[in-house]
Amino acid sequence: MSSEDLPPYFNISPDAALAELDPPTGTAGFGQIAAACQRGRDDLAGRGLDESGARKLRLFSTWEITKYLIPVAPAHFRRVLRQNPDLPQGRSETEGGAKWFTLDEVLRLRAHFASQGSKAKGYLPYRPKGQPAKIVALANFKGGVGKTSTCAHLAMSAALDGYRVLMIDLDSQGSMTSIFGGRVEDEWGTVFPLLARHYGETLQADNQRRLDRGEAPLPLDDTLSEALRLRSQDVIAKTHWPNIDLIGAQLNLYWSEFQIPVWRMQSRGWKLWDALSGVLEADGVLDEYDIVFLDTPPALGYLTINGLAAADILLVPVGASFLEFDSTGRFFDMLHATFASIEDGENTAARALGRPEMGFEWDAVRAIVTRFDASQQAEMAGLMQAYLGRTLSPYRQDFTALIGQAGESVNGIYEADYRDFNRETYARGRATFDETYAAFKKLLVGIWRRDELAAQQAAAE
Repeated sequence: MSSEDLPPYFNISPDAALAELDPPTGTAGFGQIAAACQRGRDDLAGRGLDESGARKLRLFSTWEITKYLIPVAPAHFRRVLRQNPDLPQGRSETEGGAKWFTLDEVLRLRAHFASQGSKAKGYLPYRPKGQPAKIVALANFKGGVGKTSTCAHLAMSAALDGYRVLMIDLDSQGSMTSIFGGRVEDEWGTVFPLLARHYGETLQADNQRRLDRGEAPLPLDDTLSEALRLRSQDVIAKTHWPNIDLIGAQLNLYWSEFQIPVWRMQSRGWKLWDALSGVLEADGVLDEYDIVFLDTPPALGYLTINGLAAADILLVPVGASFLEFDSTGRFFDMLHATFASIEDGENTAARALGRPEMGFEWDAVRAIVTRFDASQQAEMAGLMQAYLGRTLSPYRQDFTALIGQAGESVNGIYEADYRDFNRETYARGRATFDETYAAFKKLLVGIWRRDELAAQQAAAE
């Protein structure tokens, strides 16, 4: 056998390998690599910026609006605009060309059709009066399953559908924050001060009880004192989407994973799993928005526990492969052990004190097959469906060329201009996310309707 026929890992020359070797890397080397990545991220993000340096959402054409956003015929849409000159009229890039509108204008047009158009058409998305926003967590500790991208595209789908959306990034990597153009300077622009405030309020209540018993109170440090002055609205930022707001994340958020157990040791009565939901409810956030999406870290730490405990709906993206199915099973096993342990601990004390017992409950839990390749994964997906039953959404999110191209840029699929793609590629790529959103929306609407009927029945009794 000649040397040309040998595999490339044979006969590697130590001297030649040494000649290509870089010097050893020290701690400072990590900083240099991070700085290089930052320059690259800024360059990529800069391609989606406007002249002011801010992210800017693209315009939407009449064709797109009437096909995907407002269920009217194009001719009727144009006729309504002519009859109502006070409505947004759009803009043309060429003389006599197609009209293009901002999403804010689309939302105004949708509101007009809802008030003046046929009541049989669902111009406005369903949300029953008196019901709070639904909190939706996407979680899995298996990386590469499309968790963040699925979360982002569900949020964009809901926003295009007319819902008011709040994104909360619980992952210190900040990928969701980058997708929505967020700039977070330090942990004080994340959920950290909200969790700190919840603990601080518990500590204040504990201290009052200590004073009542004649004991010395525990001190409130500067961090807790500052957090007690903040509200959720102080860390909520606008995005380039008119109806998507963001609580972003950055690296310092990971400090929460070390600080939370310290607080827990100082105050055993602090219900850390209620921190996020308690603050959002207390600050009226669940009235200001329709849907709150939580992007959780790929690990079952304290931030993830907060997100999962706060969630009404849990979505678990998973690939159709043995390793991802196996990993997801272990993820659910850890969820069971973690939340059962919390319930056992709380209820042991509750029974001793004669108090009602507690239990976690989610309106719905669904696994979603993502990045699906029907030519290679159909059999595996079928097996997963057989074992998971209704827990696994029957709709499988295909991987298409458009998904790959969107992943190479800062923009999500719904932010991509369809003119940059082959029309068929765009329609197919968008369709898979539209179907994912349709399955989610059906779940959401059903849950809201169940809550609405339960509230009506309770009021009648």
